[in-house]
Amino acid sequence: MTNRYIAHITIEADTPLKVGSNSSDFLQDSPIQRDWNGLPMILGTSIAGVLRKDFDENLTDDVFGKDNGSKVIISNALLLDEEKNVNESLLLEKSKFLQIFDNLPIREHTAITEKGVTKEHSKFDEEVVYKGVCFKFSIEILDDKDSFEIILKLLSSPSFRLGGGTTKGFGKLKILEIKTESFNVDNYKEYSSSLNHSLKIEYEIKPLTSSTHATYILKITPDDFFMFGSGFGDKDADQTPVYEKVIDYDKKNDDDSIGGLSDKQILIPASSVKGALSHRTAFHYNKAMLELKKDHTQVNEKNDAVKAIFGHKKEKKLGRKGKILIADCFKTDSNEVKTFDHVSIDRFTGGAIDGALFQEKTIAQKNEWEIEMLLENNIDEVSIDAFEKALDDVCSGMLALGGATTKGHGVFVGKWSKS
Repeated sequence: MTNRYIAHITIEADTPLKVGSNSSDFLQDSPIQRDWNGLPMILGTSIAGVLRKDFDENLTDDVFGKDNGSKVIISNALLLDEEKNVNESLLLEKSKFLQIFDNLPIREHTAITEKGVTKEHSKFDEEVVYKGVCFKFSIEILDDKDSFEIILKLLSSPSFRLGGGTTKGFGKLKILEIKTESFNVDNYKEYSSSLNHSLKIEYEIKPLTSSTHATYILKITPDDFFMFGSGFGDKDADQTPVYEKVIDYDKKNDDDSIGGLSDKQILIPASSVKGALSHRTAFHYNKAMLELKKDHTQVNEKNDAVKAIFGHKKEKKLGRKGKILIADCFKTDSNEVKTFDHVSIDRFTGGAIDGALFQEKTIAQKNEWEIEMLLENNIDEVSIDAFEKALDDVCSGMLALGGATTKGHGVFVGKWSKS
């Protein structure tokens, strides 16, 4: 082995990132992976697994190893601080910026039945890393320049995601910078393994189109009010929309430091959009089956279209991840809200029930939202048709999104495109 090809890659979380630690604690069901300083990190094995899956299957074993060792060495991806450096040693004291990551956003989830109500015992929460966070990692390959080039191209694939929950909106990445350099036996001793060491050659990042996925862009505008619930209240209302902040490395603070959290942003969680589309896809698929004189009236994960597109959990050791990738959607909050007062009515007297008054805060901001979805090409035509009819329903206002849809909220209108 005479040549080593090395790249340093800087990535940005284009949506929140869930890098699970496969553990739990008293506060949450799924905490993230952290490094020796308690900062979020992405294990190199996770990156290697994703790259191996997308690599040419005829060359995978030779490059990533099977009977022989791997030619590829991938470091852990470490978080960049406000100075755009990684901290590779133990910190005695965290900066104000790094202290932000001591407490991260918690996403709460619950499964919804085909009747639009919560499925019993289905609530769980998971810790996620803020959108906008930057990480840096290295890739090193021995004596195989062609494979090195292929791997660098794979990083720009629109379907390249890291971490868990990629079908629920997490893990979409943006490649900010790739720097490379090659070393031989003579000059390898000059190479520093530190990620803060600057390599000489800037690699040109070219956006790719996916050969394995179709891209759907859903552009919708709220007809009126909408609310994707946070599960919490505030001083004005018992039920409030979900907001989330993002990391801004260029933010200027009052103490002349840089880097921090943005103002709160309105969030449309991809998991909520996915749930609504899943149930409506099942409806259109069942309708198509009846028209074809076939007996199929299943719902949820028992529906064939839902299984094919959205996946299903393991039963009797069989399960499948969804074939759709949806991105969380953020928009700056302009504080345009509308608070509704509600009270439960006694059906016998027609009067208000004592203590049953509650308030509900909704978003009144009428901007266009753009939601990106990637769907694998190897799905049968009937399932694809059912999915696209569900998109039609969203765009025509026939399928409401978010919470309180029975009260008239969550109606959107717009259009979708496919490429």
